[in-house]
Amino acid sequence: MSLRITPLTDPAHGAHSRRLAWLASDADSIPVGTAFLRLFDGGQQHLAELTLHVHPVERRKGVGSRLLDTAVAAARDNTRRCVVTQAGAGSPGDHFLPARGFRKVLTLRYSRLPLADVDIPSLAEIIERPHSGYRLASWQGTVPDDLAPTFADSRRAMDDMPMEDTDHGTTTWDVDRVRAAAKAVEQRGDHLHTVVAIDTSNGSIAGFTELVVPGGGTGDAQHYGTGVLPEHRGHGLGRWMKAESIRQAHGHYPDLGGLLTDTADTNTHMRHISDSLGYLPTHTTLQYQLDL
Repeated sequence: MSLRITPLTDPAHGAHSRRLAWLASDADSIPVGTAFLRLFDGGQQHLAELTLHVHPVERRKGVGSRLLDTAVAAARDNTRRCVVTQAGAGSPGDHFLPARGFRKVLTLRYSRLPLADVDIPSLAEIIERPHSGYRLASWQGTVPDDLAPTFADSRRAMDDMPMEDTDHGTTTWDVDRVRAAAKAVEQRGDHLHTVVAIDTSNGSIAGFTELVVPGGGTGDAQHYGTGVLPEHRGHGLGRWMKAESIRQAHGHYPDLGGLLTDTADTNTHMRHISDSLGYLPTHTTLQYQLDL
């Protein structure tokens, strides 16, 4: 098959990453596949994240291999140590990647909470149960100025999340970065909702959970992360915050279908929290890594 790989100018640059893009087209200039390579900074300068798609009709014709070779060469040119990508369990990508030298490093379990099935009285019992020394707070969009410094610090709660064999690195967060992340959600028309647990002894944030709701308030919202700082664990804060996030989504968005979450297979604590709140398994995704 005659194949042309064309570099594209991609506008999806973030404050702390940039993305390279390529289009594969056949001899008639008909698009048959795409590849995107995100290059991170801020503690992840070693990492590149690949997203590769080939039209189902064009598979097994070398399109994926050509796109992959192009993206891997770019990762090397940008001094990356590894390339990571995801594939659904049992999907064509799940067979393609190991054959090209990738190794499986992480299993992600996806779950969904149908909002129509939420037991609000039971949820209220969880939320209203006292957590001595802590209180809940929440906001939509960008973090309020008075909470911004300790919110940025609370992001280190994710540093030790179970990542199995992934060479993930540590994301460096500061106030500018958390504001930039909220701005990116706003610019694409979605709504970022954050619930935090505050240490009442000093007013600092002990943990957080984030939920992104589609701009129209329909379809499914996506949990972006839930974390509790190591020094505040063992008090049930993760479940408490997530329950409040569910209650707010249920009350503010009557047309929202459900809430989606993904959790590493080995993160049994967070999986137990989701199970206890009524999330139901939907599918499994495997993360693969190519060491360069």
